[in-house]
Amino acid sequence: MKKRTIIAAGFAGLALGGCIQVKAPDKPIEINLNVKVQQEVVVRLQRDAQDLIQNNPELFPQ
Repeated sequence: MKKRTIIAAGFAGLALGGCIQVKAPDKPIEINLNVKVQQEVVVRLQRDAQDLIQNNPELFPQ
């Protein structure tokens, strides 16, 4: 039974072999990287807020 399955898969591969074509694309492949800058801005704002709190402890009592 296992041998028949392997043979059938081999014949199916041969039958479909003519249908598959590997061809280089006409246009260059474009990779679109959408990078969010929001995280960097939030980190900068957090650092600025931390500096403000440390430099003005009277404005931000704990």
